[in-house]
Amino acid sequence: MDRPLSAAISPNLDPRSAAVLREIVEQYVETGEPVGSRTLSRRLPLSLSPATIRNVMADLTEAGLLFAPHTSAGRLPTDLGLRLFVDGLLHFGELGEEDRESITAALAASGRSLEDTLGEASSMLSGLSAAAGLVLAPKTDGAVRHIEFVPLGTGRALVVLVNGDGHVENRVIDTPKGLPPSALQQAGNYLNAKLSGRSLAELKRVVAGEMAANQTELDGLAAGVVEAGLATWTGAGPKGLWGGSLIVRGQARLLSDVTQIENLASIQALFERLETQETMLRLLDLAEESAGVRIFIGAESGLFSTTGVSMVVAPARAEGGRIVGAIGVIGPTRINYGRIIPVVDYTARVIGRLLG
Repeated sequence: MDRPLSAAISPNLDPRSAAVLREIVEQYVETGEPVGSRTLSRRLPLSLSPATIRNVMADLTEAGLLFAPHTSAGRLPTDLGLRLFVDGLLHFGELGEEDRESITAALAASGRSLEDTLGEASSMLSGLSAAAGLVLAPKTDGAVRHIEFVPLGTGRALVVLVNGDGHVENRVIDTPKGLPPSALQQAGNYLNAKLSGRSLAELKRVVAGEMAANQTELDGLAAGVVEAGLATWTGAGPKGLWGGSLIVRGQARLLSDVTQIENLASIQALFERLETQETMLRLLDLAEESAGVRIFIGAESGLFSTTGVSMVVAPARAEGGRIVGAIGVIGPTRINYGRIIPVVDYTARVIGRLLG
């Protein structure tokens, strides 16, 4: 998995310029601070004088790969410079056995709901990358074993759904005004009698047909909560995907590095955008367009207009290559790409097996 220095260097970038660019990016990832020629002359394996390095830095700046944030001689990489680094200068290897075992063990814990497992994956990605971890999984439309409504107080109820594979999912719904607790139990009994290995989509069609024909013995309030509960779990979106769940953990890690990002409001808008169905579907599209990990720097993905932010995303695929979700990390452009890429890649494969 390691790639040589010259793997994808631009034809216009000679080895000396490549070495300077790589050292500047690596220093930027480590410290977030501009790098000057004297620092480079001490760290580069090449015997280059500060004057020669300044000339190389000037050429890289003119090529749009570096920029000077202040009037000082120090330089930082541009998004284009980071892209060239990631594509051709970055060395990364396979994830170590200890990390693999740790990820697998964390996600394979028994007795946990699917939602809890996905939450654990997101938190784990955040912890391993020091950025915000995200996990997206479309709702499955498999057989349902059991459904139950639990009252939470005035106007709200918890829907507990047990899938055919034993996974438990929970959702909070709004219930009709004045609904008695007995109606929730009645609704659950009615649905469980109708399940017979049906998916939620099939169950909804059966219930809708009986309601339309007035063949159900449920009163109006119970019928309302049945409809509310089913609507929570179904409803086809664009491209036929069922409503998905997106879990993002570690936002504070990104916001804590806001000194490296020009506009705090743009980061807040980013998280708001992540909550929309359109963005979830686009994340799946981005992941599906590649067999492995994809790296987006700044506004490259078309998903956000934000600069100063990078996204590393990979598809979670079940057997046969069917995509069942997307796994990724969002962080400042100075995230540790060499560390994060193999972590995201392996986590996506583990989640793919779990969801598949």
